[in-house]
Amino acid sequence: MEIILEYLPLLIPLFVIQLALMIASLIHIFRHKTYKVGNRVLWVIICIAVNTIGPVIYFIFGRGEE
Repeated sequence: MEIILEYLPLLIPLFVIQLALMIASLIHIFRHKTYKVGNRVLWVIICIAVNTIGPVIYFIFGRGEE
């Protein structure tokens, strides 16, 4: 338990960044209908299942042209 409390100041900002990325990517996925690769269901699964890297992958590879 002491180890968790020791690393808590580092873990909280990482958790907030991860959550913000996931929310931003999910909002973008549900507002837009076109994607470079894949479909909506695929990107939702990737963004949720692959937590931190999933939203980054979506913004790099999946985000379609406006």
